[in-house]
Amino acid sequence: MTLQESALRLADKAASLLGLLDRPLDGEALLRRASRETGLTDFGDPGFVEPLRMFLASCSAEAKLGVVGQIATKWDVTRFLMNLLRMRAEEQDDSGILGQPIRRPIFITGLPRSGTTFLHRLMMADPRNRAPAVWQTIYPYPDRGLRPGAPDHRIARVSRQLRAFEMLAPEFRALHPLDATSPQECSEINAHVFRSMRFDSNYHIPSYRTWLDADIERHLPAYRFHKRFLQHLQHRTPADGGQWVLKCPEHLFALRAIRAVYPDARLVFVHRDPVKVLLSVAKLTEVLRRPFSRHVDRKTIGRDESARWLDGTRRMMEVGDDAGLPERVCHVHHIDLVTDPVNTVEQVYRHFGLDLPDSTAIAMGSFAMERPNGGYGPRDYHFEDHGLDAAEERAKFRPYMLRFGISPEALPAARRADKQDIGRRTERSFTG
Repeated sequence: MTLQESALRLADKAASLLGLLDRPLDGEALLRRASRETGLTDFGDPGFVEPLRMFLASCSAEAKLGVVGQIATKWDVTRFLMNLLRMRAEEQDDSGILGQPIRRPIFITGLPRSGTTFLHRLMMADPRNRAPAVWQTIYPYPDRGLRPGAPDHRIARVSRQLRAFEMLAPEFRALHPLDATSPQECSEINAHVFRSMRFDSNYHIPSYRTWLDADIERHLPAYRFHKRFLQHLQHRTPADGGQWVLKCPEHLFALRAIRAVYPDARLVFVHRDPVKVLLSVAKLTEVLRRPFSRHVDRKTIGRDESARWLDGTRRMMEVGDDAGLPERVCHVHHIDLVTDPVNTVEQVYRHFGLDLPDSTAIAMGSFAMERPNGGYGPRDYHFEDHGLDAAEERAKFRPYMLRFGISPEALPAARRADKQDIGRRTERSFTG
């Protein structure tokens, strides 16, 4: 356990003894707080209220939030609500926002840790493409009352927030390199209306997850908001021009909603040995939850992530090449992406009838060379850490691998049970 983790555990124990962690999260209080801080009261469509209450109830009952978790969750929710208020106010002042056309966006999806982020960032080397940046999804608008020409500190503010999180979760950057100007996943957009798997990654909230999964139509309001969010960004920076290229594993579970909201969308599936990436997914979920929760159960994470992404592979098999969109699905294999990234992107472009200028290909090649292994750090994963069995996982995911011709990758060896290792494995979870 690191020094930071030890300090968090002590703070959680003290707060627990004082009964400070037993108070349920109050959605009405957070709504009032957002209105007070913005001076605005019109949230627009109230459809976010029910999922907000579901999320907060699940957090209070199941997530075992610690001190940091309580503070961060309240801050996060308040920020989303403030953004909703601000977006509604901007729409009332400017009727042109919701008239912004979002034409033929490209959605990149697939299993987490399969190369979707690498492909997304490669495509951002093309100045004709655009994606929502991390800082834009956190603060889509500058502070109200900011004078024209005055410094906009949103990027610097988000950079500080990321550094603060990395102090709490030192392993995060090696698992998911990210800065304020990086292209961001769409889950951060959908989280504004509290219909996003982003929450399930950060918290153990099974009742919220069950609620979200229970009805596929629950994704439709999220993607209507998703388009609205892009319209705001596009209206603010029309000079950026270009085609939206969007990325998130969560898109696998909302293909019907994407088709309804973006009938001319284009879809890319990225494929990789799911057994290889499963441990990385479980580890990232563990790292994301650890600063917020008093208890992190690795085996529960392993079981849940295996079930979630087995479902994801089945959805890709059901779709195959036809997602009901005007153009067929473009399939990309991780091995091709990492061994010949520029040619792989060129094949994606060719699939959709796009050209790849030589200057853009050179820029993409330079990006790939500057980031060996996609910028990710070394990894040391073992199936037993998350209660998984390699052979069982291989059998479960075999139909998906056969369907798309995915080659199996070398898997990590079982951990040696020497004395030093036994000591490291004794602490399977973190409890307050």
